[in-house]
Amino acid sequence: MSPLLLSVLLSLVSAVAYAAAAIVQERVAASATGPRYAPLRTPAWWGSVLLNGLGAALHVAALAYGPLSLVQPLGALTIVFALPMAALFVGRRAGRTAWRGALMATVGLAGLLSLTGGSGAQTLSAGERRLLTVAAFGVVALLFLAARLVGRSVLRSVILAAAAGVSFGIASVFTKTVAEEWTPSAPLAEWTSLLTLSALAVTGLLLSQASYRGAGLAAPLATVTVVNPVIAATVGLTLFGESFRYGTAGGVAALICGAVAAGGLVQLTLDRLGRAEDAPGVSSDRARSGGARSARSAGSVESVGSAGSARSAGSAGSDRHAPGAEVGQGVDVGAVPGTRAHLEVQVRSRTVAGRP
Repeated sequence: MSPLLLSVLLSLVSAVAYAAAAIVQERVAASATGPRYAPLRTPAWWGSVLLNGLGAALHVAALAYGPLSLVQPLGALTIVFALPMAALFVGRRAGRTAWRGALMATVGLAGLLSLTGGSGAQTLSAGERRLLTVAAFGVVALLFLAARLVGRSVLRSVILAAAAGVSFGIASVFTKTVAEEWTPSAPLAEWTSLLTLSALAVTGLLLSQASYRGAGLAAPLATVTVVNPVIAATVGLTLFGESFRYGTAGGVAALICGAVAAGGLVQLTLDRLGRAEDAPGVSSDRARSGGARSARSAGSVESVGSAGSARSAGSAGSDRHAPGAEVGQGVDVGAVPGTRAHLEVQVRSRTVAGRP
């Protein structure tokens, strides 16, 4: 097998592993009632952590056998793999809008990454690393605060996913720096970068887990998938001296691809917002039907009371008349078997002895 074909295969398996991890994270977020960010007592969540680690390891291995311009765009296939896998394994089907948004985000991101060229091995200075670390955690903190202030769960999840994408993207930058400068003779020389890399990776993992609660699978996953490489490519363009291929034409094409990817994210967010707005409508319908049942129950109680009064009046009248006077219809009021969330009154008619 040629190195290029092996790189493609590793990239595809890496995307599948990332997609499976996202599906597990979304299921944990949908079913867990515990911590939003770190459900440590949930075994399935640890399975998603292992799948994410496997995806990262396969991605690095793919970079060892193939060029960055090929491996990075293939990584954008995560969202495309995730939707059919979710429908197949957990029965969560995506609508047309979600599929359209996922394809737009994937095509736009793949085109953007394919237009980004490298400039050889370059690393960051100590000052640039400190500045990048402060900027990264500052942006993540601002996005986290914005997510706490947003009232709608879908928008909050998308913002948290964007913060996770920033963390993962800067972690990728530090990964490249450590890989370029690490030597077996001094394995701990890059301990500060390794510590920063670990903190960013853990932060991204916890934020991505929180982003799946209340927003489904597609929108948060697409946001992380797009923001992560875009942030890494932006740092590469500004600090590593990388540039777009084909000069000015490549820059214009990259802007178009970025707009397509952003449009895909908007489509996914609007699709999820529409689904979230449908849920309260169902609840209000149930509330209205419940109110109607309560009104009917109240009416039944009132009619029972009226019938009881009429029966009492009839009985009083029978005392003044001769035997064999007309006796009114009897009404029995009894408990309804079983447990009910609302009041129910059962009205049964019976024929009283002596009535013709």
